[in-house]
Amino acid sequence: MNLLDVIKRPVITEKSMLAMDEKKFTFEVDTRANKTLVKQAVEAAFDVNVKNVNIINVRPKFKRMGKYAGYTKKRRKAVVTLTEDSKGIEIFDAE
Repeated sequence: MNLLDVIKRPVITEKSMLAMDEKKFTFEVDTRANKTLVKQAVEAAFDVNVKNVNIINVRPKFKRMGKYAGYTKKRRKAVVTLTEDSKGIEIFDAE
């Protein structure tokens, strides 16, 4: 698996935005990725030093739209903690 294919997109929620103050960034990653692969991908893509990686598997939810029913996609999230001396990841430029 290519390192650039590991990270799909950042997860932007209220909880993840508050965690960015503590240098914790949340990404949606490939379902086959492990902690080591996520760490290598973040360090290569954003030029930062990663301290810790936590991975969460999100199960599919049952959803209905009228008479049609189905499940959402299963996802895998990674919460990446950076070291104190590394710079932050600029997801949004607020300038």
